[in-house]
Amino acid sequence: MRQTGEPSTQPTITAPVIPLGGGVPGAEPPASPAPDGLTLGRRIRHFRTERGLTLKELAARVSSTTSQLSHVENGNREPRLSLISAIATELEVGVADLLEPAPPPDRRAALEIALDRAQRSTLYAGLGVAPVRPGRTVPLGVLESLVALHTELARRAAEAVATPEEARRANTEIRRFMRTRDNYLPEIEELGEDLIRRAGYTSGALTHSTVSEMARTLGFEIIHVPDLPHSTRTVTDLANGRIYLPPASIPGGHGLRSLALQAIAHRVLGHTRPVSYADFLRQRLEITYFAATCLIPRSAAVEYLSERKRSRDLAIEDFRDAFGVTHEAAALRFTNLATSHLDLPLHFLRVSDDGALYKGYENDGVGLPADVHGAIEGQYVCRHWAARAAFERRTRTTEFHQYTDTPAGTFWCSTQTGRSDAGEFAITVGVPFNHAKWFRGRETARRAASTCPDEACCRRPAADLSRRWHEHSWPSAALHAQILAPLPSGTFPGVDDAEVYAFLEANAPDARSREIP
Repeated sequence: MRQTGEPSTQPTITAPVIPLGGGVPGAEPPASPAPDGLTLGRRIRHFRTERGLTLKELAARVSSTTSQLSHVENGNREPRLSLISAIATELEVGVADLLEPAPPPDRRAALEIALDRAQRSTLYAGLGVAPVRPGRTVPLGVLESLVALHTELARRAAEAVATPEEARRANTEIRRFMRTRDNYLPEIEELGEDLIRRAGYTSGALTHSTVSEMARTLGFEIIHVPDLPHSTRTVTDLANGRIYLPPASIPGGHGLRSLALQAIAHRVLGHTRPVSYADFLRQRLEITYFAATCLIPRSAAVEYLSERKRSRDLAIEDFRDAFGVTHEAAALRFTNLATSHLDLPLHFLRVSDDGALYKGYENDGVGLPADVHGAIEGQYVCRHWAARAAFERRTRTTEFHQYTDTPAGTFWCSTQTGRSDAGEFAITVGVPFNHAKWFRGRETARRAASTCPDEACCRRPAADLSRRWHEHSWPSAALHAQILAPLPSGTFPGVDDAEVYAFLEANAPDARSREIP
């Protein structure tokens, strides 16, 4: 990406080498690959105009038609070798000169090929505008400008589609930033606390009625609908002051309160449309954080946790039940407050039953598994850590406790397992050994040792098994689609705008009093 102040450069035009004929599987590759159809066509046009011949004149000389030759020059038709040979003879060039796989013969031909190729792309088709014929009457400067515009359009489209690499990079940057803040954002804490107090919150779990009152103070009404667009979690109608949520099928459910609060957060935090995937992730982090400050308000939470710490009876499961949220929500909220208000360094993990790490945070030096760029998503947690050992239990109704000796020190961890549509997962909160004294479960006798990232710890197979099976196995990996697949593009990634706008049109207050075109 060119930074402001750097000199601009002309786009580089290259013609990829694509064989004109189909290959035979297993056959030897040709010694000299043929050019693609567009390059061949432009070479013919280049030599034809040099000889001062019209399409009609050349077509007559090679026993062809003007229409057929026009298709050949525009790359729309693959000529037979006999026709290529006849054209070469009439143009007084060798067949090799036409089939040369090098770049086009001149700058204009290169630009015409680039423009033609760009206008055949699905990206251009999506614009719904007529193509420009890159004929000889189009000035060279116009071709330069058009190709430059298409190049920039393609670059921006490619940038907008968040690949797994881009997503991991953005996640890593956010995680590192939050680590410098001890996962604590006081500005959002203040906003959340102020809003719930003005809506009437006093203590305990946040009620649905209080959430509705919060929305009303901002000029919004919460409406539950059965036909929410499939690609959305919520939809906010800014024109009519409505926040649409899924049906309230689970009374008191944490999920609906959290969704409503996240929708409210966009307004409270003054978000504008995200300009990049990194911006989208930042906004998602902020609205999730805001929802957490409302569901588990700082003042009430710190008072509760401080008392439990004094009693040496901290437990995520009790913290969860006190505020009526999920175990994961309680564990994440604990990471917001533990260091800033309880002086506890800690780590948090969400791990699937195959050991893949989906979410993670640490400021206690535990050393989360990471790739060479520092990304943790999709990395495998040591088999000996509590996050994976917890799956071995038959009874999983209570938290699982374990001490683990690692190269970074000894850590005490508390893990709770759960199940979602994607399968089983484990939520872990851990602290260094000298801080375990504040937690229930510190008396556990379970202890394990891990030397990861040394592969000999749990990743390297036993030598005898490796000798026996290395040449006699061919497993097929179960890919983590949400980690490896390219992420959807769009202003709001993954959202179907057409479906959303049709939904809003159908549900607007004046929908019945007017005809929808």
